[in-house]
Amino acid sequence: MDTMRDRFAPVLSRLLDEDPRVAVVLAEIGRDGFAEAAHRHPDRVINVGIREQLLIGAGAGLALTGLRPVLHTFASFLVERPFEQVKLDLGHQGVGAVLVSAAASFDWPAGGYTHMAPGDVALLDTLDGWTVHVPGHPDEAETLLRHAVAAGDDKVYVRLSVQANAQALPVDGKRFRTVREGRSGVVVAVGPMLDAVLAATEGLDVTVLYATTVRPFDSAALRRATEGAGADVVLVEPYLAGTSSAAANDALADVPHRVLGLGVGRRELRRYGTVEEHVAAHGLDARSLRERIVDFVGDGRVAVRG
Repeated sequence: MDTMRDRFAPVLSRLLDEDPRVAVVLAEIGRDGFAEAAHRHPDRVINVGIREQLLIGAGAGLALTGLRPVLHTFASFLVERPFEQVKLDLGHQGVGAVLVSAAASFDWPAGGYTHMAPGDVALLDTLDGWTVHVPGHPDEAETLLRHAVAAGDDKVYVRLSVQANAQALPVDGKRFRTVREGRSGVVVAVGPMLDAVLAATEGLDVTVLYATTVRPFDSAALRRATEGAGADVVLVEPYLAGTSSAAANDALADVPHRVLGLGVGRRELRRYGTVEEHVAAHGLDARSLRERIVDFVGDGRVAVRG
């Protein structure tokens, strides 16, 4: 199966052919995937070199001219390094762009901590008006990328990862999807965490919600789920643990509830290792998730519905 990033360049190249408003801005990373598109559209495929601040600034300038810029590099170079430009050149100027990242939280461990960005979504949460898509499968990534490019002049972040679920599900770029129904709690699985969550909750009487668009946070879906499943909520996110805890707490502010945020820990792991070893070290493998979920919601009820 191809990866989300494998799908990115061909899909965006087709969008460049189809829509004269679309432009892509790169900072060296990913340029080979757009070689043919650059030949066809030399004025709308722009490589600024290893200048990530300029990547954002150039994209904002294109947006000011009426284009729909798509900006791409690794997450640590797209959100963290040029964060001032994301805040000012896009947010303060009131223009939109589509930021498409790769490498996620620890997709390339050999690259070291400079190429990891578990705090990217939390960082964007400090800004107003961002839509954040976290696909869990290459098919979903294509759908959400098309949603993002078509979203007028909105500010959209699409977070690609080498981690992926075995099967794609229908996604609409807005709502959480109910995958399993139960009565003893709600587990929200974000993007590529779904397969691990389903394995971890097998036989447990919990509702599982699948989230591929996490901002805006689907408060209505969480409220509906807790009405029948109790107000114990576990968030399983492929980035910094607790990133969405405040959003979940706000959604349930008027009812008694508990929220457990699981995700990438704050402690830096200083050994390169493999993606699978990082997943296990952060407790995001199915066995570790099950232990933490059972400890939080209990394990005495196993009559799963749905």
